[in-house]
Amino acid sequence: MNDPKILRDDPEILRKMLHDRNSKVDARALLAADAARRALQTKADELRTKKNAGAEQFGRMKKAGTADSPEGAALMADMKALDQSLSAMEKDQQAVEAAFLDVWLRVPNVPHDSVPVGATDAEDIELRTWGTPRAVPQPARAHWDIGNALGLLDPERATKIAGARFNMFTGIGARVERALIQFMLDLHTTRHGYTEIAPPFLISAESLQGAGPLPLLEDDMYRTQDEDRLYLIPTAEVSLTAMHRDEILDGSRLPLKYVAYTPSFRREAGSYGRDLKGLIRVHQFDKVEMYQLTRPDLAPAAHEEMTRNAEAVLQALELPYRVVLLSTGAAAFQSHKTHDLEVWAPSRNGWMEISSVSTCGDFQARRSQIRFRREKGGKAELVHTLNGSGLAVGRTFAALLENFVNADGSVTIPDALRPYLGGMEKIAKAV
Repeated sequence: MNDPKILRDDPEILRKMLHDRNSKVDARALLAADAARRALQTKADELRTKKNAGAEQFGRMKKAGTADSPEGAALMADMKALDQSLSAMEKDQQAVEAAFLDVWLRVPNVPHDSVPVGATDAEDIELRTWGTPRAVPQPARAHWDIGNALGLLDPERATKIAGARFNMFTGIGARVERALIQFMLDLHTTRHGYTEIAPPFLISAESLQGAGPLPLLEDDMYRTQDEDRLYLIPTAEVSLTAMHRDEILDGSRLPLKYVAYTPSFRREAGSYGRDLKGLIRVHQFDKVEMYQLTRPDLAPAAHEEMTRNAEAVLQALELPYRVVLLSTGAAAFQSHKTHDLEVWAPSRNGWMEISSVSTCGDFQARRSQIRFRREKGGKAELVHTLNGSGLAVGRTFAALLENFVNADGSVTIPDALRPYLGGMEKIAKAV
């Protein structure tokens, strides 16, 4: 969450930010709720001050032997009334605080000054491109047509198993998906210095709230029905954030760099009618996620580093891409600043998102209470967190099919992936 000081010190900045981020939070209602909770706090503090003063006075009367006097009895009656008022006020405080917190947790992260203001991705800024799209047989075929023809995908049986918006890799397709995961993990651990983590695929509500998705994105997640209130993870980012929830880290060990492969589960609420076929908007997909916890002064360089780490995957796989700086309206809820990597998709004759690399400032750390000390005994400060796909596996699979398809329908395997496929150079339909 944001620093609450913004409510009192910069309310106009808050209003502008909510507008620029396309947030549904009502700034006026939020400021009124904050004023109400602070007013109640002031009244409660006044009652506690009176209660403490009365207790001190009664203590002096006991020492003087006058506690049983009419004045002592009146003082005891006043203190009892104060207790009752304070108890009622504390209940009111809890209700007002809970109502305020529910709204405050829905307020998005304040964007960095360099983030362009815009309602949609039309205002995104292209930072750079890499590679030249290769010539492919025309008309360009969609990845699901290529994959289905080669027996790599079986969407019909996936639908039979689980319903719409699921897909299934089969045969060599399943092997290629596994190879992509292994290749990405090896690259990030051996060349980029990340420590591999294999986290649980279920997560608690408390951890999700700390990472950011709850309560705002409740409708886009799957949850269990038991009393534990566990959710299927929407991304490994939430698990890696929760690893250090309520901890104070040794600043000399920062940055901490993690990478994890997990499936991701999303309802894709609000995307009905979009990308109904293929591997783009499905309820379950595989992803390799990079994550860093670092000092605030190191976070800008870490953001650039993580972007380059994600780019390295695409370069090794010889896939043309571009890097864009997302606008305020296009960036994710917890993002302070986001670089999107978009791979070339011949069937679209355009770009397709394949990774988002975000620096979140202290937004997640404040929600999750993750702090560090620069030196032993020093003041505890909030860390900065960063996350990025390295990469989305299904989308990478789709990009490979569309960019490396040949005139005979076969697909050439890029050199970097061949060692993970026993030297296989090409995927062709079995005779």
